[in-house]
Amino acid sequence: MHKLVQRRATGTPEEFASQLGVSRTSLYELIDELRSRGAPIVYSKSVKTFYYKEPFDIQITCNLRPMTCQEEKKYTGGFILSRILFFRTIMDEISKVSLQC
Repeated sequence: MHKLVQRRATGTPEEFASQLGVSRTSLYELIDELRSRGAPIVYSKSVKTFYYKEPFDIQITCNLRPMTCQEEKKYTGGFILSRILFFRTIMDEISKVSLQC
């Protein structure tokens, strides 16, 4: 989304929503969220594109850490259940593989 707005290559709202795989309503919700975070996004009817009125950049960071035992219980149903689900997923994937002799 950001790159298309930066390049002024979004097209109409309908085209932009389609490129992103969202509804027009969801597109405007995303735009409103970015605006609430300081993005100066506007739409030009003559050029038919969204663009930034002034230079704007987005930085996204992601921090990963192991889950605590308490978090694992809360989100996965506990230590045993998460291991069972993992094992079932692996076994399903292995059973899909067939070796030709």
